[in-house]
Amino acid sequence: MTDDAVLYEVNERIATLTLNRPDNRNSMTPDVLQGLAHGVSRARSDSEVRCVIVTGKGKSFCAGADFKSGRLGGGEESEDIFTAPQDRFYAMYSHFLSLLDIEVPVIAAMQGHAIGGGLGLGVVCDVRVANREARYGANFVQLGLHPGMATTYLLPRLLGVPRAVELLLTGRIVSGADAAECGLANHAVAPGDVLPRAREIAGEIARAAPLAVRWTKASIYHGLDWDPRSAARHEAHVQSRTAETEDSREGIAALLGRRDPDFKGR
Repeated sequence: MTDDAVLYEVNERIATLTLNRPDNRNSMTPDVLQGLAHGVSRARSDSEVRCVIVTGKGKSFCAGADFKSGRLGGGEESEDIFTAPQDRFYAMYSHFLSLLDIEVPVIAAMQGHAIGGGLGLGVVCDVRVANREARYGANFVQLGLHPGMATTYLLPRLLGVPRAVELLLTGRIVSGADAAECGLANHAVAPGDVLPRAREIAGEIARAAPLAVRWTKASIYHGLDWDPRSAARHEAHVQSRTAETEDSREGIAALLGRRDPDFKGR
């Protein structure tokens, strides 16, 4: 892992984690995954931090899995032949899921596109600020894959069942403006205003009583019976099975070839 895959800084009691692989659309490469987990650990260990912002460099917040590498469902873990496929998929997502361990509020400043697992990174945060001109969606079924990153669990709770069902079963990609309208994002602003708006919200949180904020966040999720990790483990199993299908190979090939897929149902 290189030290600059995810940048970390603290200013006015607000920690900012910045995905820093814009040339690869901040995809879920091993260095980005490990870098984010390391940043989460730093934020958790700093008692002065009152809010965390997650953002990215470039045109993408996070493009999800790194299909170009040909190592879907793994990083270093994929080299272990004794690791079950579903465990390799879960291991990939677990780094992003580590955001769930942060006790202070986490804001996703989604300055660019967030697709698939990249959208999952946004929805495990507590607040989302979208770029109204960027694109967002869980397009897994368009790739012949079952959704991952707990999106089948989180989206119905964020959007309501009817809207979540439509987005997940079509794999539709929506604009940031539409994301805010349907509840996928709290706010949709001009491209250059995403991070400033996130910092404005973070500043409001940082000025509030820190213990009250932490305990209020905990109470909200306690009342919701919040358990995205169990959902992500279930999804990892089904996603690993769909990754074995011809449709999955066709969907990924079509994505890389910039063409429409021709699914056969096998």
